[in-house]
Amino acid sequence: MTRRKGPPKDVPVPETRNRPISLKDLAEHLSLSSATVSIVINRKPLSDMIPEYTKQRIWDAARHFNYRPNIIARSLRQQRTFSVGVLLPEFSDGYSASVLSGIEDYLLQKGYAWLAASHRHKQDLIQEYPHLLYARAVEGLITVDTPYQEDLPFPVVSVSGHKHVDGVTNIVLNHERAAELAIGHLHQLGHRKIAFLKGQPFSSDTAVRWQSIRKVCKRLAIEVDPSLTAQLEGISPSPELGYAATKKILATGAPFTALFAFNDISAIGAIRAMQDSGLHVPVDVSVVGFDDIYGAAFHIPALTTIRQPLVKMGSLAAETLIARIASEEKRSDVVEVEPELIVRESTGVPRTVIKGRAISAHS
Repeated sequence: MTRRKGPPKDVPVPETRNRPISLKDLAEHLSLSSATVSIVINRKPLSDMIPEYTKQRIWDAARHFNYRPNIIARSLRQQRTFSVGVLLPEFSDGYSASVLSGIEDYLLQKGYAWLAASHRHKQDLIQEYPHLLYARAVEGLITVDTPYQEDLPFPVVSVSGHKHVDGVTNIVLNHERAAELAIGHLHQLGHRKIAFLKGQPFSSDTAVRWQSIRKVCKRLAIEVDPSLTAQLEGISPSPELGYAATKKILATGAPFTALFAFNDISAIGAIRAMQDSGLHVPVDVSVVGFDDIYGAAFHIPALTTIRQPLVKMGSLAAETLIARIASEEKRSDVVEVEPELIVRESTGVPRTVIKGRAISAHS
């Protein structure tokens, strides 16, 4: 690759007398308005209306002249920091990463910076980090699958928050509808003996989802057998937790033809546990996950799952928070989003179950 040694051909060298180049300088030497350059540099929605050639000229010149927006001057001028905090359990797991992607997409469009911290389910950090972020002058906070019990003077939006807290807006999934879709799908295929993987006690969704599952099972006359129920244990975002929980269910010898997992990661672990026990998915056991993380469609077999619109939930959380910051309102409300059943390869018609082992109905 040949490195460019001078400015773009149509960009005169600005005379800045050894001071940092300003947005006004950049605009003058591109023969564009400051507003046009600002819209592009700050990635505002109106930038979609600006021709690609013009945007490329602006970015080329900005890189060449090492232009940096003066965030400090902007903050002092408006007495704002244009930054928000994000608190989540883990950066690497599929759930948090997808929600964070949606948050970042929206904040980037609005010219906001964000400070993110992961607490790894440590109670002292869950309590301390909101105060630390407030001390860094963030204008609001988004929590992801994280309980918020503090009383700080900024708006808070909680993704998968289910507790009523003054000043907090909860972005939640319709979990009863999710249970209807998953269990209804298995029921329609003919499954009646269903195993369940419950989430960890610290997960915000565990209690409400389990309550929804029991409600739907009762409606469909499906027994929730304690011997076919195992709870995920540990804080690791690895499929290992689903593997261990499924092994406990298999060790009971209780017959089942399907398994509904708390999330896609645990479903992947469950599939491996059954394969290691000589069972095949979906020939012997059908498996349904939850979330529809990026890897679900590419697992073998491709995972049938309940899709949470995680990126949308992140974007909606950011949009709600920015609106709350602008209005300076302190209110508590709930925004509910809908799930979707994604049918792939890990579910099918059940076999006849005899003595805890799945065999062909024609055997």
